Amino acid sequence: MMKLMHKEAESHDTTASADATFRVRNLNVTARGKTLLRDVNVSIAPRQVFGIIGPSGAGKSTFLRCLNRLTDLTPEIRVSGDVRFEGTSVRDPSVDPDALRARIGFLFQQPVVFPKSIIENVLFGVRRLRRLSRGVLAEVAERALREAALWNEVRDRLNDSALALSVGQQQRLCLARALASEPEAILMDEPTSALDPKSTQAIEELILKLKERHTIVLVTHNIGQARRVTDWLACICVRNGAGTVAETACCDALLENPQCQEVVEYLGSGSSLP
Repeated sequence: MMKLMHKEAESHDTTASADATFRVRNLNVTARGKTLLRDVNVSIAPRQVFGIIGPSGAGKSTFLRCLNRLTDLTPEIRVSGDVRFEGTSVRDPSVDPDALRARIGFLFQQPVVFPKSIIENVLFGVRRLRRLSRGVLAEVAERALREAALWNEVRDRLNDSALALSVGQQQRLCLARALASEPEAILMDEPTSALDPKSTQAIEELILKLKERHTIVLVTHNIGQARRVTDWLACICVRNGAGTVAETACCDALLENPQCQEVVEYLGSGSSLP
């Protein structure tokens, strides 16, 4: 019988290389004296879908927000350790947080749509980063909407309110807004949990296409989704009261032959969805 034990995260050989999109070392996160994440170490290779799974409350979303410094927007959160994006620390004094977030897009669990027109939503971030002519902005919007597989559905009503779109369309609109800034990476925090099966399928198909040009980091509770779209997985579990990466491996290896008892228990707890 295989002996199961606590197993520290191990990085894929390619992710450990110097060209990793993200390299996280000894990441610790606290809030109001409580440790949320402890000693997180992981590397994420370019142009792959890196999935993050694990029980609720283990700190998966917090980890994701550390990658593009969204944690800065929560004053009580303290972050230590080293998070590098394309070789540079995200907390280097030379790094502008807004510019960083343009390079690292974020798709939230619930669509974040502004009470503005469809095209204004798409261009919201770009307009705050660069001064572009009206013609170039129109080109940017069309490109982003095409990448998000939404152009054909909205091309004749770009000036209509984005609030009139379905939830699935709104989530693709949020994706288009992120893509408009031409990010190198896109972070996705359970992006399909509020969507119906058809919209979920549309987002999953987009993820597989987007990884050809972007690094995708996907938090999901849907193990079926992890099987369908991820290349590599990390399981964040609670250990000694704080979240840590218990195990990393290629998707099939981690799901079919987990080496860590915590991961075995998580996968056997009913978390596996079709």
